[in-house]
Amino acid sequence: MPSIESNQLLLTASAAAEDKKAEEIRILALDPAESGLADYFLICNGTNDRQNLAISDEIEIRLKHEFGVYPNSVEGRRQAEWILMDYVDFIVHIFSPEKRAFYGLERLRKSATTLSVDEISADLKAQIAASRKTATKTPTKVAKKAVAKKTPVKAAPKKNTIKKTAAKPAAKKAPKKAPVKAKKTASSRSTRS
Repeated sequence: MPSIESNQLLLTASAAAEDKKAEEIRILALDPAESGLADYFLICNGTNDRQNLAISDEIEIRLKHEFGVYPNSVEGRRQAEWILMDYVDFIVHIFSPEKRAFYGLERLRKSATTLSVDEISADLKAQIAASRKTATKTPTKVAKKAVAKKTPVKAAPKKNTIKKTAAKPAAKKAPKKAPVKAKKTASSRSTRS
């Protein structure tokens, strides 16, 4: 069963493709016995090569910003007729309409199940709810075990200790400077006479 994170990544990639006006977005759940490649294929097509590039860029940017995930490899960006993005748990295929009709991945993967975004969202919500249930149960079990293992801590007996104060070294005093004698100036001499 795919993890919560891989389902979140898949839904985000699908939403990114939809935001860039990808056509005929399909999600195929691959049969594990037949495919060791990935859990899902996300298949879509753009109307032209530029749109295919925009779709792949949007998917990559969104997964990088929201999850910090980069594709393992990306193939076909130069020609942009069939761009393949490998995210390990799922593979994104972005086709031109002609290449999609020619290769027909949906026909090649007959044992794969076509899923809608709503089905994956519902599965994701169920997985999150199940993980929250186990998360709330786990701390109480752990807390009970921790309480059972605790032994009372005895206070250490107080010792009658006399603190010895170390003599502080005498602070060095700055040498006293001789008082500065005022020099007699010409104006002070004239007042005396």
